[in-house]
Amino acid sequence: MNGFVGVIEQKIMPMANKIGSQRHMTAIRKGIIATMPLTIVGSFFTILLNIPIDSIAALIEPYREVLDIPFRYTVGILALYATFGIASSLAKSYKLDSLTAGILALMAFLITAAPPLRVFEDVENVVTAGRYMNIANLGSGSLFGSIVTAIISVEIYRLFIAKNITIKMPEGVPPEVSNSFTALIPGAAILILFWVIRHMLGFDINGFLSQILMPLKDVLAGNSLIGGLLTVFLICFFWVLGIHGPAIMGPVIRPFWDMSIAENMDAFQNNVSAFDMPNIFTEQFLQWFIWIGGAGTTLALVVLMMFSKSEYLKSLGRLSFLPGLFNINEPVIFGAPIVMNPVLGIPFIVAPLITTTISYFLTITGVVPMMVARLGFAMPSPIAAWMSTNWSIPAAILVIFNFVLTIGIYYPFFKVFEKQQLEKEHEEKQAEAAQQ
Repeated sequence: MNGFVGVIEQKIMPMANKIGSQRHMTAIRKGIIATMPLTIVGSFFTILLNIPIDSIAALIEPYREVLDIPFRYTVGILALYATFGIASSLAKSYKLDSLTAGILALMAFLITAAPPLRVFEDVENVVTAGRYMNIANLGSGSLFGSIVTAIISVEIYRLFIAKNITIKMPEGVPPEVSNSFTALIPGAAILILFWVIRHMLGFDINGFLSQILMPLKDVLAGNSLIGGLLTVFLICFFWVLGIHGPAIMGPVIRPFWDMSIAENMDAFQNNVSAFDMPNIFTEQFLQWFIWIGGAGTTLALVVLMMFSKSEYLKSLGRLSFLPGLFNINEPVIFGAPIVMNPVLGIPFIVAPLITTTISYFLTITGVVPMMVARLGFAMPSPIAAWMSTNWSIPAAILVIFNFVLTIGIYYPFFKVFEKQQLEKEHEEKQAEAAQQ
């Protein structure tokens, strides 16, 4: 076991940490996470439009089209916001002007993803002649295009700055004015590059990336049990190594997650049943059914600790309960610890794999519906699952069932760990008594 742990510490952890802290990966993760407030707000309007009370539904019905607008301008143009967030984050890492970089990236993305549509004649009560932008091209389906255009735009901007191919203003000119002139030449280069690629050569970056990456999305964040289990295993495995699992997996899987929940929300807005959504394995599926108390379903372990014979474990359990109730589990992961602990690491990985499998089969058999909304992560799981699945009581019951089952899975491993801790505390007390 010591040899295996040594290999992990010397070989795997440095490589994983290097990947997780890589500049572009970090920018992607930060940029996409920055869109979370918008998608959560959009989700509340989705929930509002589908409250299962006839009197409230009747009251809302005349205003349905108006109440749908917040969803369209949050989740509906998710990639647009992500572009600015990714570019700004990457520019900050290079110590460039993040506002300028974000604007240039937005320009590049719009040129690439949303070519203008032209209507030549008025259609009475429908549309007037003119140029229009199809916001459907700015949604979650273009996330990978937004990532690529944001990174390329910032790298071009950085290259021109590094080579001093810019217009320099005299000293004393306000920084915001100076930055604007500095961006003129790189901005023109970015504009011409993406204009030529998309409109002169006719190459659709978003379409090309979709063809390549959509099969991977269908595996990791679609309806594949194998893909769902792989995602759960890797996140938990990295946590056991002492590495923030979502930080490593985030740049790879978060765009898929965001696309999946956005597709579900859009389908639900178009009156598709919550039982017939396009995707099972959204982030919310894991968040509410599996990560009860955080990754590894550690709230079950916290409850066991609260009644432990070990003073340390009892104190840790009581301190960790309130954060765990709101899905914050770093205190128990690093306090027990679960990190590099084979005794607690086994159930930490195995329990979520079992509950994922159970939840998947209950979903495909129609016992519980799929996720149709995105809520803040710091909500108690039964309530969040109930709301996120169009007010499904079986979904809330599934959370409770998974929690109780996980307590049973953790229990024998916890008792072994508790025994070790009791022996350690006994030895410490004897040592203290000998010194007195």
